[in-house]
Amino acid sequence: MFRDEVREHLEQKIIPFWQNLKDDVSGGFTGYVGEDLRPDKTADKGCILNSRILWTFSTAAKVLDRDDLRAYAEQAYRFMDRFEDPENGGVYWSVTYDGKPADTTKHTYCQAFAVYGLAAYYRLTGCCGALRKAVRLFRVIEEKCKDEKGYLEALNADFTPGSNEKLSENGVMASRTMNTLLHVIEAYAELYRAYPDEEVRLAGEKALEQCLHTIYNPAKRRMEVFFDDDFRPLLDMQSYGHDIEGSWLLWDAAETLLEPEKLNPYQEMCLDLAESATERGFTDHGLHYEIVNGEVNTIRAWWPQAEALLGFAFALEITGDAVWVKRMRTQWNYILRAVVDPREGSEWLNEITEEGESLHKPLAEEWKCPYHNGRMCLRLFAKELPENI
Repeated sequence: MFRDEVREHLEQKIIPFWQNLKDDVSGGFTGYVGEDLRPDKTADKGCILNSRILWTFSTAAKVLDRDDLRAYAEQAYRFMDRFEDPENGGVYWSVTYDGKPADTTKHTYCQAFAVYGLAAYYRLTGCCGALRKAVRLFRVIEEKCKDEKGYLEALNADFTPGSNEKLSENGVMASRTMNTLLHVIEAYAELYRAYPDEEVRLAGEKALEQCLHTIYNPAKRRMEVFFDDDFRPLLDMQSYGHDIEGSWLLWDAAETLLEPEKLNPYQEMCLDLAESATERGFTDHGLHYEIVNGEVNTIRAWWPQAEALLGFAFALEITGDAVWVKRMRTQWNYILRAVVDPREGSEWLNEITEEGESLHKPLAEEWKCPYHNGRMCLRLFAKELPENI
């Protein structure tokens, strides 16, 4: 059965790779592994990576009913303290391998992922300290990382404005991004599941409304990606990976945060995103990365390949159309054939060409993590899926 395949892959390929990066000397998890499978024990450790590891092991321990994984979640949780700024609040972008501040940027995206990981750890353990930290960071985001127009991006350690190189690409410097808003919404939905507080729900609902009315472009059937300060798009661009991710993630958040009578426009948006990204970007050998000014980037990055399966599963659940079953099997077979690194002790390759050649990127770094592919496996395992996938 497909669910059994997914669980086996998670437990035999993805989880062991990240277990092996547990740093029992300096704390947390090793921050870098090259494509040669050699870990750099002295590499900086990113808060996004640590938060995603925290979420993955916390959720895996719960979903798979594996008590042995709690130790890895606890390892990531204990190291979260190192990212905290005791003077100004919030969490730094990164610390040195032994836990000293390195990049002290306070990015809204980074705060959101810390909330996400801490909320998952609380859901697993009931640790009140984790919940307090998550709620405190939620208030940091709401009080220091937004203005009357919406969420901000990069901030300095003291929460004064900074430059947003970290979440800007393709020759633009974005004042606002779809990506940050998307993951603030995700974090608030996870926090609300752990802590059903009306303040959290209302903030999440407002963020969802901004995504529906400002980020989503129904005429072009996509989410716009990079914006100026007034939320005017900076590029003619569709990110297939983010649209397919957003299709299921925004629906999941909407179901968590909104009253049933408000859900219909979100379902329409999310299904449109799934169908559009699939029609324009999906092939029998994976999902294209993006299209910018009419030029398709055909790189197969690991994370859109994982998100495609979840987007297809969402569309299947909503429509019941068997075409999504076929697409799920096609994509899963492609991942196993081309994206998964067959070497012992590895997991998924970071980026490959359309022809399947590795681009020799790291297997672990501040962005390459167990979150997208681990989350894919965990969510698919938890679903009631057709046996014929």
